[in-house]
Amino acid sequence: MKVPVALTIAGSDSGGGAGIQADLKTFAALGVHGTSAVTAVTAQSTTGVSGYVEVPVELIRAQIDEVVRDLAPAAAKTGMLSSAGIIEVVADRVRAHGLTRLVVDPVMVAKGGHRLLRDDAVEALRRLLLPLAAVVTPNLPEAETLLGRPIETREDRERAARDLVELGCRAAVVKGGHADGDAEDVVWDGERITWLRGERIPTANTHGSGCAFSAAIAAGLATGLPLAEALREAKAFITGAIRHSLELGHGHGPVNPMWRCR
Repeated sequence: MKVPVALTIAGSDSGGGAGIQADLKTFAALGVHGTSAVTAVTAQSTTGVSGYVEVPVELIRAQIDEVVRDLAPAAAKTGMLSSAGIIEVVADRVRAHGLTRLVVDPVMVAKGGHRLLRDDAVEALRRLLLPLAAVVTPNLPEAETLLGRPIETREDRERAARDLVELGCRAAVVKGGHADGDAEDVVWDGERITWLRGERIPTANTHGSGCAFSAAIAAGLATGLPLAEALREAKAFITGAIRHSLELGHGHGPVNPMWRCR
């Protein structure tokens, strides 16, 4: 049985709700074989991150090289890339291997508030990785950090998506989960603005939502979907994963990437 392959380059979540664990569940749920290059190991649960250790950059490089050499992933995504040095090696390997179907999820802060991106890494992310991305998927606080300004209105969100593409990525999705009202995401693909509509589901169990959303986009691209269709499918997928989220732990429970497999 031959299936598409996707690669996640991200941190490990010991609680199983976000990071590579969420990505691999999402890949599997969407019929894609998931591979991984672990960038950091976190001590994490539904209540937050108590600490993490970065994987040495040479081992990150080796993980990516081995996966690409043997399994030839059709798409890739990034998650937690906590330092400028890690971003540099990931960008170098993405360029070297021609990973053009790249989804960049600029993970900066965990659900519990723990910072996962050093201040000196923001410029490296902006300068080195965004120009390699097929699409970047920041939430509103992440977009504000990347652009260095507040984003408050719908017009601000549309302008932010346009300005992120000006930084070099081919498309940008500015997610609306932190805004009031329905959970609507704005997309700019260099030609037109579109909105991904979605209802706001009343739950605190949204841990891993950004990881699963970006992984679902990568899975769609790996199966050959055009970006616009991959985005629509990913939006429907993450809405269901939040609607069927899991009541686990004592903090923000995880979304449920396996909701379609019940």
